[in-house]
This record gives sequence, C-alpha cells and structure tokens, in this order.
Amino acid sequence: MLIASILALLFMVVAATNTNDTQCYTVTSPSSPHKVSKLRIMQYNVEWLFLKTYNGCPGSSCTWPTLAAATTHMQYVADAIKTYNPDILNLCEVEGCYELGQLNGLLGNAYTPYLLFGTDTSTGQNVGVLTKYSPSESLQRSTSSHKYPVGGSHCNYTGTGSSGVSKHYYTTYKFNDMTLHFVGAHLLAIPTEPSRCASREAQASVLQELIVGLLGGIDPKTGQVVMNDNVGLILAGDMNDFDAEIMDSNNNEPTSIVLDILKGFAGDYAFAYELTSAAEFVSHENRYTDWWDPNGDCKSTPNEMSMIDHVLMTPNLKGKVTNVMMPHTYTEACGTYNSDHYPIVVDLVM
Repeated sequence: MLIASILALLFMVVAATNTNDTQCYTVTSPSSPHKVSKLRIMQYNVEWLFLKTYNGCPGSSCTWPTLAAATTHMQYVADAIKTYNPDILNLCEVEGCYELGQLNGLLGNAYTPYLLFGTDTSTGQNVGVLTKYSPSESLQRSTSSHKYPVGGSHCNYTGTGSSGVSKHYYTTYKFNDMTLHFVGAHLLAIPTEPSRCASREAQASVLQELIVGLLGGIDPKTGQVVMNDNVGLILAGDMNDFDAEIMDSNNNEPTSIVLDILKGFAGDYAFAYELTSAAEFVSHENRYTDWWDPNGDCKSTPNEMSMIDHVLMTPNLKGKVTNVMMPHTYTEACGTYNSDHYPIVVDLVM
C-alpha cells in the first residue's frame, strides 16, 4: 500500500502540470520494414485506465473510487502485461496518451504509445496501442455510419437509426515483405439487449466496409476481395458479443450477427472476404475473456465467464499462428484491482 500511495502522489504532481486528455496518433518517422521472425499480439480490455477525473472516473462513476485506487489498478495491469511481454498491445478503455505513457513507464518504457480519440463523450473511453514496432502510417479512424437494423438481423429490435464506431482506430505495419493492417475496436456493451444489439450490428457493418477497403476493395468481376499473400489484417478488440461459430466456455449464443459480419459471413459484403478467430486455437474450456456478475454476489464462478473479446485475422495469418492463450492468472471478484477482462495473446511466425 505504501508503494501505491507514493505512485498516487507522483501521479497527482504530474497531473497538476500536464494534461492527460491528449492524443498521440501521429507517426513522425515511419521506418523501413521491420525484420522480424516472430510477433506477439495482445488484446486487453484494461477496465477504466483513467487517472484524470472524467465524468466521475476515478470517482463514483467507475470501478476506481480514488486516484490511489486507479494507480494501484494500473500497476496490476502492468504486472499482467509484463508476464507476456507482447510486441503490439491493443488496449480498450483508456482515457488518453498520458495514461498510456504512465503504463509504459511501469513497463520499462519498452513501447511507443499511440491513441486517437474516439467520439464516446459519455464514458471518455478510447482504444490505444503500445507497440515496440513503429507503424508505417499514423492512426486513423472511419467517420462512416450505417443504418440499422441491418439485413438479416435477429436482434428483435423494431426501431431504426444509424451508428458509427465511436471507439476504434486503424493503422499499418510493415514486417519483412508483409503489409499488416491493424484495427483496434471497442463496440457497444450489453450483448443481448435488442437496441444495443441492432446498433452494434451497424457498428460491425462500418468495420466490415473498412476491412474491405484496407484489403484492396472488391473486384468487380468476382464480387470478392482479391487476397494478397503479402497483405494481412488483424482486428482486435472488445466486441461485446459472442461468436456463434467458435463458442466460448459456456456456449453463450449471440442474438446478433456481429461476429458473422466482422468475419465476412454476413452483412453488405457477405462472402467477399473471410477472417478467422484466434480463439479457434484455444481449448473450449479456456475460451473466456470476461467476467460478469449476474447474481451480484461479487464472487466469480465458471458459469459467469464469457468470450466477448476477439482477435480476428486473414487466412494468410492463420497459417502463421504458433500459439494462442487466454491466460486467467487472477481470480475475478469485487474489490480486486485487476481488470474484469482477461487478455488474449497470439504468437505468430513472420
């Protein structure tokens, strides 16, 4: 607790002289292709990684009631990351670049932080990345929106509207002779609520259009994306939905077609491309990334786990996967300082 108090005091001093509501999305010196033999990707929803109060967080509006609690939480997050030492770390629920910088400091400044603000002004949450390898392009985001309900929806929502993806970014890396597009995203919460379900399908449709564009667009002769062995794509994030194809440990069934849209099995560009889930490489009993406490007893049990975080990839990257982990190194419960999510770790040979 003494260390946590000292960290909190240091953060208070820094926060008094520096704003943490900052972006860091510009790649100032794009490098030549990185020569690598292997690559470790990590997806992690770090649960309200906030240090400057925004709409009551830290405070009464989120898990961390005080700055001291928030800084202790950050140390727990850093410890979880250190164990796996990823090369590219996609992080959901981050306030800004200041937080990424503080986390990077706890990780020995081994990374460069990048974050592009989204449009979720209600929570102030963003998606950021810590990376050991410089991207070849600055972070960007799509400003597109899509109408809902989408075609083929099973959300049972009778309303109409449109939605964009408030929390996401995309960028590109060059590894050896491969161009790797990387998309980080965090979609609307509450998997089975009808209105959220419909809106989330619209969000997935926006990402689907982005994926098609990054992969080179549709060939007018075939109606499909022409896949290039030297061009790959990874979509990582908290999709807040279940996968009907690769079921989680409790066989949670989606009411939406969000994952089907993202993987190219449904939506405006159905069967024009295909993404596969890294969860395919994880045993069924270990497929869970999130704890939700429906009975409110503050104790986690196996039947309360689900897999709503996902890492999806193009087929040419699937063949490069050597290992996938969903490590469950801490016990979920109320009052802990760990995230309510677990990470996904993907190893590839390049």
